Amino acid sequence: MSKALPPKPRSLSQKKSAITIVASQYNPEFTDALVESTQQELAELNPNLQINTVRVPGAFEIPVLVESVMQQQKPTCIIALGLIIRGQTAHGDMVAESVTQSLQQIAVYHVTPVIHEVILCDDTKQAYARCIGSKLNRGKEAARAAVTMIDSMSQIQRGNSRVFPNK
Repeated sequence: MSKALPPKPRSLSQKKSAITIVASQYNPEFTDALVESTQQELAELNPNLQINTVRVPGAFEIPVLVESVMQQQKPTCIIALGLIIRGQTAHGDMVAESVTQSLQQIAVYHVTPVIHEVILCDDTKQAYARCIGSKLNRGKEAARAAVTMIDSMSQIQRGNSRVFPNK
């Protein structure tokens, strides 16, 4: 696991794009912070982004809403945010695995980036570091990944040989 945020993307498309954030309401101290840091970083990276945010009860509900957004709104990118704190049973691991597989299937099927920051943590100390802290903030990381993917997908659609150096 990384110990710091990735650098800000170098090549930022200033093209108007639509991003939908689908975020869990569960564990609000952490998920609200994730949403806020994601929105702030997106606004800083590209002020032309149209950002829509939708909240769902918990992490398990995220994929069905992501699929619905894909079908109805066709955004340029979706960011999935949530927090699962591992308990004493396998429930958290099962939810995390299900969400991960579902989000990947949706992204591949629709050929649209889905940035997956539904975080599985062992305890609230890890959750704080990843959702509220500045060093590992996964909200900022999600925003940076989204902007990078929008730029990469745009280059591919334009047939830019920089993306495919052997072309």
